[in-house]
Amino acid sequence: MYRTFGRLALGAVTALSLMTSVATAADWRGWNIHTEGYPNTVAMERFADLLAEKTNGEVKLKMFHGGTLGSQPDAIEQVRLGGLQIGNFNLGPVGPIASEANVVSLPFIFKDVGHMFRVLGGEGGKAISDGMAAKGIMPLAWFDAGARSFYNPDKPIKTPADVAGMKVRVMNNNLYSGMIAEMGGNPSPMAFAEVYQALKTGVVDGAENNWPSYESTGHYEVAGYYSLSQHLIIPECICINTDTFNALSDDMQMKVKAAALEAAAVQRYLWTLREASSREKVEESGVKTNEIADKGPFQEAMAPVYDAYLAENPDLKPLVELIKATE
Repeated sequence: MYRTFGRLALGAVTALSLMTSVATAADWRGWNIHTEGYPNTVAMERFADLLAEKTNGEVKLKMFHGGTLGSQPDAIEQVRLGGLQIGNFNLGPVGPIASEANVVSLPFIFKDVGHMFRVLGGEGGKAISDGMAAKGIMPLAWFDAGARSFYNPDKPIKTPADVAGMKVRVMNNNLYSGMIAEMGGNPSPMAFAEVYQALKTGVVDGAENNWPSYESTGHYEVAGYYSLSQHLIIPECICINTDTFNALSDDMQMKVKAAALEAAAVQRYLWTLREASSREKVEESGVKTNEIADKGPFQEAMAPVYDAYLAENPDLKPLVELIKATE
């Protein structure tokens, strides 16, 4: 009888253990638009490995790369709703959802990439993170995405007047559309995957992006002029669904954040290498690049963009001023 009871008790304990394991284990899915070998893709795979390692397998992340689970705006919504737990997102498409995140999309708001990371590491970054978290999408760590510049098939861009009349592909954000419009161009929001064909067929006259994206997508093959306007320096993030993160224990939250920060360090290192190699590759192919010695006219043309943004978001004026004042 005692043996029978012992076996029953042991069975109950085992069943309870299995139930607890099932209840605490988490199988997460993550989205990333970039291709195999891209710094972000390598870093997100490293993040998945680190999550499993640091949580002793309690959190398992399956990454889906190359935008296979949908477009970036769709994936952002999926993370917000909890259909996906993790995403590697550019803050450009996040801006229309969280006004604080839109601050980084103001043209020329950052002096350079170093300035951007100093802002994100301080009170400015906390304000942006809090604003995003309130909308269901919480940054865990920041990625480098370089500086975005103009490219097109026909001519160098040297002044705002060179953009006039051009149909330029932009990400889906009113600030980018306003930026092009203030230079006399015609903004054309479209999915990133459609840009190559649009450039090739003349549906758009130009686009804008960083060196690695320009190179890895083959856009340089159909748009051989790259002009270093560096008008946008927008970070990317490892983001998590806010409710998913808040449901974790304090200890588990620390482990998830630690994994994200380590993965971000990998991405930033690889980004530096890739940025240099991408530029070298496209210039060797015959792409004509040009520096823009005086960006003043471009910056002055953006005054109405800032005015309209602050008129709609007067409460964010202190954040804009904080960013500008950060050394």
